Amino acid sequence: MNKGMRPREAYEWLLTHHKESAYLGSVRALLAWDQRTQIPPKGHAHRAQQVALLTKLLHQRATDPRIGEMLEILEGSEFTQEPTAPEAVNIREWRRAYEKARKIPERLAVELARTTAQAESAWEAARPQNDWAAFKPHLEKVLELTREVAEALGYEREPYDALLDGYEPGETTARLEPIFARLREALVDLLGRIQNAPRRPDTSVLHRHYPRSAQEAFAKAVAARIGYDFEAGRLDPTAHPFAIAIGPGDVRITTRYDENYFSGAFFGTIHEAGHAMYEQGLPAEHWGTPMGEPVSLGIHESQSRMWENMVGRSLGFWRYFFPEAQRHFEALKDVDLEAFHFAVNAVEPSLIRVEADEVTYNLHILLRFELELALLRGELEVADLPEAWNEKMRAYLGLTPPDYRDGVMQDVHWSAGLIGYFPTYTLGNLYAAQFFAKAQEELGDLEAMFAQGEFAPLLEWLREQIHRQGMRYHPRDLVRAVTGEEVSPEPLIRYLNAKFGALYEV
Repeated sequence: MNKGMRPREAYEWLLTHHKESAYLGSVRALLAWDQRTQIPPKGHAHRAQQVALLTKLLHQRATDPRIGEMLEILEGSEFTQEPTAPEAVNIREWRRAYEKARKIPERLAVELARTTAQAESAWEAARPQNDWAAFKPHLEKVLELTREVAEALGYEREPYDALLDGYEPGETTARLEPIFARLREALVDLLGRIQNAPRRPDTSVLHRHYPRSAQEAFAKAVAARIGYDFEAGRLDPTAHPFAIAIGPGDVRITTRYDENYFSGAFFGTIHEAGHAMYEQGLPAEHWGTPMGEPVSLGIHESQSRMWENMVGRSLGFWRYFFPEAQRHFEALKDVDLEAFHFAVNAVEPSLIRVEADEVTYNLHILLRFELELALLRGELEVADLPEAWNEKMRAYLGLTPPDYRDGVMQDVHWSAGLIGYFPTYTLGNLYAAQFFAKAQEELGDLEAMFAQGEFAPLLEWLREQIHRQGMRYHPRDLVRAVTGEEVSPEPLIRYLNAKFGALYEV
């Protein structure tokens, strides 16, 4: 113990220690971005070793016993008297992270990092070839190590809860199940009414020829207009779209293009820009500490889904951007604005989660959530995963994937070890609806603003209410602080019924 050390000295030590770790983490993030966008095929094996070494160093730093000693000096000191003050928040989250890190043996942390780096590379090679057999052993190894992580972290009821808490602090399977059940009921009802509606959109306009260069130019122009800072970021192609924060002034986004389909790359870009604008809005003066970090993946997803859907698929948004879209794409010259708006909001059960409409999207998440639970509980083996996947697709969406590529192998998450991550997507939709309703209440008619190209009021409201808060509040507390309400499926249900009820006249 550092006897005689004053709280201010202990806090400064922790601040320096964690900022240095954050720089190492930003190097790892840059390596991850490069591996998924630029690396030559023969570089993956060496990259796996680089990532493993960085992970080892970061784990050693995260479990340094001196962190515990400094925290003991600080806990109960003047630094923790005001729970939402930056210093108190940092101390609280440093303690939470330290306790979690200490439970994971260095061997396990390094092995998981190496295994997932290899598994992601294997997924990227195997998915285009529809080669489940090549990918399966990698997924089995990832699952084995993930189970070890859950056991090491500990849990009260479900191994899954140990993983879920890492992505959404404080969340549990038991708390999610009633919310998801209510949402499932409402979605099935709405989907049934839509499928029986006499009014249908003409989605063929989205499957015309959209040159890649024009798609990139238009998406960049729109992303910049809504608030993504290209002076602090960039857009690149990848196999599976993502946003990644390297550090202050460097938050990158990616997308994937299909010259015969408009929506995939465009809405994928806006989605990732929503993630990136959250990262760009975090308080730079707190970078490297919890007060400068996003609070959870669900809150993160609320930002991307809000910009993609509640903004990017609104009629007001397209009243402003459709003339520019027509200038970029010959394919849209003969298309009516309202017809285009209906087309980009078409509801149709589909195979691919990232291209799913707002009504069916959460059914994709429920499928994955239930499969992950079964895997962690030992009720399902990886070898049986493709058929289990197909059974749930048939039950929820009435579809059977024709291959592995657009079925069980479509997502990068499991290869990356991100088991417990998928529920945060549905939580993001729930949070987004609650935040958007509150913003509308406080700012006025948002869609009228969008029609005039005014996106700054919403972005600034989000910056103030959410982005600049860092990890001051855990997710459910943040929702309560911003909206005055508990987390609920009802605002999302109301939003979806109002929007799609009007479009489909049901």
